[in-house]
Formats: sequence, structure tokens, C-alpha cells
Amino acid sequence: MLAEARALQPRTLALRRVLHRNPEVGLTLPVTQAAVLSALRELPLEITTGHGLSSVTAVLRGAHAGPTVLVRADMDALPMDEDSGVPFASEVEGAMHACGHDLHTAMLASAARLLCDRRERLAGTVVFMFQPGEESAHGARTMLDEGLLSAEGPGGVPESAMALHVTSRLAAGTLQTRPDSIMASSDDLHVRVTGRGGHASAPHDALDPVPAAAAMVGALHTMITRRISAFDPAVLTVSHISAGTTTNVIPETALLEGTVRTLSEETRGRVLEEIGQVCTGVATAYGCTCEVDIEAGYPVTVNDPDVADRVADVGRSVLGSRFVEPMPDPIMGSEDFSYVLGRVPGALAFLGACPTDVDPAEAPPNHSNRVVFDEDAMVAGVALYSGYVLDTLRPR
Repeated sequence: MLAEARALQPRTLALRRVLHRNPEVGLTLPVTQAAVLSALRELPLEITTGHGLSSVTAVLRGAHAGPTVLVRADMDALPMDEDSGVPFASEVEGAMHACGHDLHTAMLASAARLLCDRRERLAGTVVFMFQPGEESAHGARTMLDEGLLSAEGPGGVPESAMALHVTSRLAAGTLQTRPDSIMASSDDLHVRVTGRGGHASAPHDALDPVPAAAAMVGALHTMITRRISAFDPAVLTVSHISAGTTTNVIPETALLEGTVRTLSEETRGRVLEEIGQVCTGVATAYGCTCEVDIEAGYPVTVNDPDVADRVADVGRSVLGSRFVEPMPDPIMGSEDFSYVLGRVPGALAFLGACPTDVDPAEAPPNHSNRVVFDEDAMVAGVALYSGYVLDTLRPR
């Protein structure tokens, strides 16, 4: 499997670098979509594209009857400038593939080619999900809404799903996954505190919202440590506070903004409920009012234990046992593959792509303007995608 993936590496590398030079952000990725369609051209695939986004869904029907399996790659970039120094750096101002989605897309396209060559060994159907809008645009949810998993859809209802995500903080070619929660939910918090403006020399004639907002920050952090179990953790960060325009005016309003992360939907609901109670109580104590708006983000990403074990077993078979490690802790970042895993038993796994001359602990992380990924790790990724499908759809 590794030998076949390595034979495809020139093709994988070429697609990755085209995508890296031409990053696109959000749900509309016309250049990226065209590159993927070109890479899949002439393969025996049933291909459809999205309506409300630039998705590509490719279906491979095996030579024998069997279940359907879904494998995903996200395709979108981040809205940031690149300072990585690679010779194929972004040519688009304000956009960069800083999370490795260009690698994911190239790996899955080559895995599709490898699996098409092995169609006679497949008892079932493969759905290749090329997804825009993973970075906060809910692209997976939109693809689901457009019928990705419906029985009337292109490949029928999948019985399992799998995705890889590269990381610069693991040695190249190393695979990590875990059962149950692997990534957190993510919701955005917006609180507007309203008092009564006035002159800074006479706060007694005003209702200053600034002390109320400041007190809310401490109260929210205390709520996390006193109302939420340490064994089912949550992270609440107030990352933006704004109020006023000058030194001698007490403003009428103050704004707090931040993010909330949890590892279970139960704790997520509890935290969001507590936020409203805390902010309202603090505002009342200071004679102010407040409006609390929670902008719902991604759900918790939960791996099916059996599928996670299968992905690890495939990793040991394809890469060797020394390249497969248990993932010690979940990551408090979020991932919209969670929408798929909420509907289909499946697993997300992390593939190390740290350059060999860099200590993973010191490497610029994903989302850094200086992140660099080891392109040789794509060989392992192509083999893992392919190996998972072949293992799941082998004739019984």
C-alpha cells in the first residue's frame, strides 16, 4: 500500500502545490473545485458538485455488493497572509493554507485513484467527500443538507466515515486517534452591557457599564471552575472587551466577546445556560442590563470507539506499529466533521507532518503564518485513506 501511494506521490505533490499557491476561503472555492475535478477526470467515478458551495462528491462503486463508506477531505484555506518561506507559497493576498487542507485534498484525490485501480477488491461503495468551508463556515452541515447521506443521494447511506487531519506538532508519518470525544464544541459569546452614560468626573450620576463588564469576566471564569465538573472540562475565554471613546466620558454600553469550548454536549448546554444567568445577575447587581447572544458553532467531535480502533489497526498494518500512538487527550479546537460523526459512526485521526529537521514541540502549529508541513507525510495519508476503505469493504 505504501509503495503504491509513493508511486502516486508526484501526482499528489503537484495537486497539493497548485492548491497551496491558490488558496480560497469559505464555501465558494472555484479554483480548488476545478483542480479537484481535473485530478479525478477519467476515473470511473460518479461525480456531483454542490449547489450552495463548491463541494465535490465522488462515488466509486466496487465490483461486489456491500456497504457504503465515506472518506472526507476539507479544501478551504484561512484568511491570513503566509510567511512560511516555501517556494510554492500562497499567491493570493490574505489567504493561506495554514491548516493543511491542501494536503488533505491531494491525499484523498490520490487515494481515489489508487482505489479505482483496486475496484475489483471492493465489496461496497466509497463516497469521497471534498468539502469547502470547514473553517467556521459549516461546510459539512451544508453538504449534509444537500443530501450527502440520504438514500437518494450519490452513494447511499454510509455505514462508517473516516477523515484524516495533518498536524505539524507530530513527527511525520505518525498516526494518533482516540475513542469518544476527540475535539471540542465551539460557540461564540457576545454580551452587551447597558448602563447610563455621563461625565467621568461624576460616576454617581451615571450607571457605568465598564465595572459591570469587568466583573462579568471574573464571574464567568469562576462559574467554569465552580459549576462545571473538572472531569468533563470546559474552556471559556473572553478575548475582546470594548467600551467608550475617550478618557472623560462614561460610555452607555460595553461589549464582551469570547469563545466557549466543551467536550460533551451535556456540559455544553449547561455552560451556555449558566452564562446567561451569570451575566444577567452581575448586570443587575451593578444597576445595568445586558443582552447575551450565543452564536452556535460546531458540535463536539465524537469518534465511534469501534471505528477509531479500526483506523488504528489499519495504521499499524500500513505504517507499522511504531508509527501509531494513542492520543492522550482531546483537543479543545473544533472540527465540522463533527456533523458527519453525529449521523454516521466514524472517526477522525491526526497524521503527523512535522518536517524532519524540526522538533515537533517547537514547530509552528497549524494556523500559524509560518507553519510548514512535510510533504512526504502525504504518502502515509494516501495509504491510510486507501487502507481504511479496503479493510472496511473487503469481500467477506
